[in-house]
Amino acid sequence: MSLIRHSGESGGGEQRRKTEQEWRQEIIHVCKLMWQKDYVAASDGNVSVRLGGDRYLVTPSGFSKGFLEPDQLLVIDGDAEPLGPRYGAARHLRVSSEILLHLEAYKRRPDVLSVLHAHPPTAIALSIAGISLARCVLPEVMMSFGLIPTTAYATPASAEGAKVIAGLIESYDALILRRHGSVTVGKSAWDAYLKLERLEHAAMITRTIVQLGGETPLPSEEALKLAEWRAERGLLVGTQPEDLCRACGVCHIPGANRPR
Repeated sequence: MSLIRHSGESGGGEQRRKTEQEWRQEIIHVCKLMWQKDYVAASDGNVSVRLGGDRYLVTPSGFSKGFLEPDQLLVIDGDAEPLGPRYGAARHLRVSSEILLHLEAYKRRPDVLSVLHAHPPTAIALSIAGISLARCVLPEVMMSFGLIPTTAYATPASAEGAKVIAGLIESYDALILRRHGSVTVGKSAWDAYLKLERLEHAAMITRTIVQLGGETPLPSEEALKLAEWRAERGLLVGTQPEDLCRACGVCHIPGANRPR
């Protein structure tokens, strides 16, 4: 069992520990929302949570996220091997090879309790078109993420997928996998899902801006205010200060690089 916060919260005091059955219900709820919102199609995407003690609860391979049941989720170890007896609905299910990406995120982010991999269509299309979301245009994105970087391309369902998030996931809660999808992480499956919603919403706005041909970056003084807001809350971590300096011309941010 793992420490959680109330749904939708990303800060505040620690709450009671969630049971495995509660985690199962939360994952299924998030999976259905991902399917309903067209963030995944067919058997695309994966959701996982860290149960603790090198145990992870994960969605199985080959299932539509809109029709999964709680007892079809699998418990695995840090080597992606199933744990415990397997019977009933989970008896013949397989672990997705994409779970390697999740395990890499957990390895690099001890603070993360859930990982979502989805295929949000607008974000993917922008990555193919070479249009980055790592730009200082939307204040909500800067406050929520700092930036939304795009990784290098990796063959889907390969070990490369875990490698391309290295160097980025340590600093960011939301990444776009070039030509493939997205990765969002959080304190719960719900928290990671809300970050997925914001990522795809930002992608949709960016697409419209490009179509209109009139992007106007935030003035540097306003971008600095947002960067300082993140720094004051200990959110401006890792490479974020340097990345904001390159992307937005916002440098020498007071309070930058406080511990996560």
